[in-house]
Amino acid sequence: MIAFHNCNKFKVMFNYRQFSVLRKTNGSRPLLQTHKHIIKIPERFEFWERDRKGGYNTKIKTAPLDNIKNGFRELKYELKLFANEVKDYFTTDPLLLARPGETDLLWCFNSPDVLDKFVTTSDSDHNEGFSNCKLDMSPAGRAQFHGYLDTRIPKDGRIKKSGYCSMRSKRIRKSFKRDSTYDWNIYNTLVIKVRGDGRSYLLNISCEGYYDLTWNDIYHYVLYTRGGPYWQIAKIPFSKFVLGAKGRLQDKQTRMRLDRITHFGIACGDRYDGVFNLEVEYIGLEYDPTHDEDFAYEMYKTEKFIVGV
Repeated sequence: MIAFHNCNKFKVMFNYRQFSVLRKTNGSRPLLQTHKHIIKIPERFEFWERDRKGGYNTKIKTAPLDNIKNGFRELKYELKLFANEVKDYFTTDPLLLARPGETDLLWCFNSPDVLDKFVTTSDSDHNEGFSNCKLDMSPAGRAQFHGYLDTRIPKDGRIKKSGYCSMRSKRIRKSFKRDSTYDWNIYNTLVIKVRGDGRSYLLNISCEGYYDLTWNDIYHYVLYTRGGPYWQIAKIPFSKFVLGAKGRLQDKQTRMRLDRITHFGIACGDRYDGVFNLEVEYIGLEYDPTHDEDFAYEMYKTEKFIVGV
């Protein structure tokens, strides 16, 4: 099997024993002769990310006049947000330390307004599966992440695995749509109060960096829930989270950058078909003085260009 790359970013593959696809003309370089059995396969980009969302952007076409109207509506809100930032800068002291044992709440799901800070996604949103999910208020007045997990694979010849649902916080921004990050350096423990259904859920903390190599860096930890009517409080040190990218654990693990947190999310994808239901009361941070672990996973020094050790 021989492969050639052409200028259209496609890989041409053919069997040299069966087909004569090379010929010489006037002593020049070999030319590729077209043949109906030659298969063109799209080339995969391994060292460059074209898009932050991996091609899952949802583009909504709007008229130029509508864009101008929306811009003027946003201007009033952005100016008010900028005024609040200036006021906080001169009147609020920075938080330098956290009191041990006290939980500082990030999101307290006691009103529907807090749900607007999160978005839900599933494989059916991109025609890659049949799962669906919602995030709304439960009868107890708390956030309820529920839906149906379906591991059936669409018969399109493209998708190999399916079955996931997730909720994720929106990107924190300053005024005039400037990207910002959470700074959790004074804390070392994540606290979450949930009431589950016995399934296992995946907690995801995104730490997007400047370079495209770090756009998909997400730290994971498995949250095991117990079914029944009782609430549970889980306290998870940040040192227990493991680094992954695009759903794959990385060979070279590093500690989480707590000053570069961009998103927090919860995903359901335990490969069991059926309904799921997870109630969340609050998500917070805590400083535990008895926990002095920097990173929980032992790393070994390996030679260059060696992976999978």
